[in-house]
Amino acid sequence: MQALVFSGQGSQYVGMMADLLEQFPQGQALAERANAVVGYDLIDICVNGPVDTLKETRYTQPALFVHEAMLLDVTGAHRKATAVAGHSLGEYSALYAAGVLSFEDALRVVALRGRLMYETGLAIPGTMAAIVGLSDSAVLDVCAALDGVDGQRIVAANFNAPGQVVVSGSAEYVRASLPAFKSAGAKLVKELAVSGAFHSPLLQEARSPLSEALDAIEFRDAAIDVYVNVTGKPLRDGASLRRAAQDQLTAPVQWTATIEEMVGAGIDIITEIGPGSVLQGLVKRIAPTVAINGIDTAEHVRSYLGQST
Repeated sequence: MQALVFSGQGSQYVGMMADLLEQFPQGQALAERANAVVGYDLIDICVNGPVDTLKETRYTQPALFVHEAMLLDVTGAHRKATAVAGHSLGEYSALYAAGVLSFEDALRVVALRGRLMYETGLAIPGTMAAIVGLSDSAVLDVCAALDGVDGQRIVAANFNAPGQVVVSGSAEYVRASLPAFKSAGAKLVKELAVSGAFHSPLLQEARSPLSEALDAIEFRDAAIDVYVNVTGKPLRDGASLRRAAQDQLTAPVQWTATIEEMVGAGIDIITEIGPGSVLQGLVKRIAPTVAINGIDTAEHVRSYLGQST
């Protein structure tokens, strides 16, 4: 059985989807719809940058969603899948793939999510850091000892793979706390190039307006299983998927659990849809026996469709 997984923030690159626009009419049609929804030339930012603009959260998130939706439209890969999941922002692409959200509704909410997260990051400085070589429980123990001291926050935000956890919180406090993870035995601690404390309580101010927007759009029941970030477990009920999307903003991403649950359900092929190959690397670490591949470029699309290059 095959599952599709969708890339999250950090996998974007200038030039993404350019070859799809050139070689697939469906891609150009979707690009025009996307620009009409967001009200600016998002596609130009994707194709031409500059990189500093594309990496701003308010542009990155809709850019990734459109790229991933375009890949679905030109391949039809979702029609062969039995399950989907997305990492953070990628969960919205999974909801689109499973027929839960329309393209326009998903893109409007994604654009709002990106803007809210960008603005919250400006108002409440936060950052994230990768902790490599510690168990999940060890990372949680360090966070528990440090979180809340003098009102500062540091929490586990992404359980990406065994021995790879991302923490999130108050910017200067996270930086000052990194030696504590090294002292606990981490092989590597590294601050990430992000603009806020994603998947942490510091995004609470963004939760209310995002939840209102999610309440205002239709969430249909999923045609296939959607493994959600907040639990790593599959859902199909539209109302439950809405709540999971609302909770996701401030809750940790349970990616390790997601892949383990998929494998336990019989998934033996996982295809990453979207730019780059970050999720393919994580899947290999979590479930090395699973067949993994990716679709990003026009060449990948033609290979998937069995066409000659």
